[in-house]
Amino acid sequence: MCSIMGYCGSEVPEEEFLKGFKETISRGPDDSRIIDTGKGKLGFHRLSIMGLTPEGMQPFELDGSFVVCNGELYGFEKTKEELKKKGYTFKSDSDCEILLPLYREYGTDMFAMLDAEFACIIYDGRTGEYIAARDPFGIRPLYYGFDAKGVIVFASEAKNLVGLCERVMPFPPGHFYKDGKFTCYNDISHVDKVSTDDLETTCKKIGEKLTAGVKKRLIADAKVGFLLSGGLDSSLVCAIAAKESAKPIRTFAIGMEKDAIDLKYARQVAEFIGSEHTEVFMTPKDVIDNLENVIHLLGTYDITTIRASMGMYLVCKAIHEQTDIRVLLTGEISDELFGYKYTDFAPSPEAFQEEAEKRVHELHMYDVLRADRCISVNSLEARVPFGDLDFVKYVMSIDPAKKVNTYGKGKYLLRHAFEGQNLLPDSILWREKAAFSDAVGHSMVDDLKEYAEKCYTDEEFEEGCKKYTHARPFTKESLLYRDIFEKYYPGQSEMVVDFWMPNKSWEGCNVNDPSARVLSNYGGSGE
Repeated sequence: MCSIMGYCGSEVPEEEFLKGFKETISRGPDDSRIIDTGKGKLGFHRLSIMGLTPEGMQPFELDGSFVVCNGELYGFEKTKEELKKKGYTFKSDSDCEILLPLYREYGTDMFAMLDAEFACIIYDGRTGEYIAARDPFGIRPLYYGFDAKGVIVFASEAKNLVGLCERVMPFPPGHFYKDGKFTCYNDISHVDKVSTDDLETTCKKIGEKLTAGVKKRLIADAKVGFLLSGGLDSSLVCAIAAKESAKPIRTFAIGMEKDAIDLKYARQVAEFIGSEHTEVFMTPKDVIDNLENVIHLLGTYDITTIRASMGMYLVCKAIHEQTDIRVLLTGEISDELFGYKYTDFAPSPEAFQEEAEKRVHELHMYDVLRADRCISVNSLEARVPFGDLDFVKYVMSIDPAKKVNTYGKGKYLLRHAFEGQNLLPDSILWREKAAFSDAVGHSMVDDLKEYAEKCYTDEEFEEGCKKYTHARPFTKESLLYRDIFEKYYPGQSEMVVDFWMPNKSWEGCNVNDPSARVLSNYGGSGE
């Protein structure tokens, strides 16, 4: 990952800008640079992934225009060659160097042309204005706010802007900002036309498109590793990568010392695909000792996100400290597309699709945020094959009647897409899903609940909840998380729309805990 920041006005509050900029140096520890555009400032912390030479350092400049981008632009080589034919020259092998020539040629239409995970800020030297944009999923983070003078400020994380802006908000995914307004250039959840493919054709395309999404994310000038939970999604990513790689891939799994569900399954996958596998263990003390730090780095109070981040943060910390890996592929976004345990309760295919659209819109505040922060704070880059734009566009277009669980097995289409290919053991391919925060060990969630219980009396809990009107806490655990959040992000709760919870309007989903463990259909998932 890298970190970007842009103050879009002439009278820059130097001290506040620099203080905010320094907050995310771990995202880009290799080099840092701030330039004065003449009408503001752009800052960049670099994590070298593509084009590792000094020439790949940002901001890039073209005739008085500048750009900073935290991104991975897939297939940029072809675009670069086309731009060379138009007379543009390049000084580095960095993918992001093509952005200014693209903007010069196509303006804001360029954003819809990108096959990328990105967030960028452009200063147009010809007009003296700033343009910012973010990828359709919000895989790369971007926030904005206005300072006391009414100047808009953009940055990779909310912590860059707290203290500089009164109200900090996430930049909407799939939008660009220009002329004082946000414009949607790609609503990835919107379906223009429902696919009429039959079941076998549908599954064949799912397999082909996911494989292509993994393959393009293996390309990097830095070393690549893989998070392997032993669940279906990460196991598929690892298995595809292992098949496409000339040498064994490196996989990493984490779990509690005493009751980790997934470690044994991750080990089975690693042995089957022949990966170089590392297991990381964590203790209840590790969880409690790192809780406040994790909430600070996340910038959220959401229960699910925080629980699931504990293991992810600690495994990424171990990877950072013990290896020279710079890029990690993960299994995020599959659930939103193919369903959770709770979407088995969807009252109709239409309701399933509506829920999927809602989750895709909100992903940048939950699972995508978790993956980005846990990985980037440890100076690593996240890549998300299930977020491949071509893959997602197709999956969202599939008739929801085919996606709802009428098969007696969740995510049937995804499983069937890889059936009979010997990519994974059948016991993994058809294994029931376990929630990640449970799969690292049921005891971890219990430890967090127990700790929260000790932090408040019943009276303190009742009074504590009354302090908050937006996203009011409803358990001692949620109050603890919110109190810690407010310590670092005072008054910024609206950065997150609400708690991630099952759809309580559906029968069987009106629960008071986000874990799938509390649902009646969890069954053997946690075994």
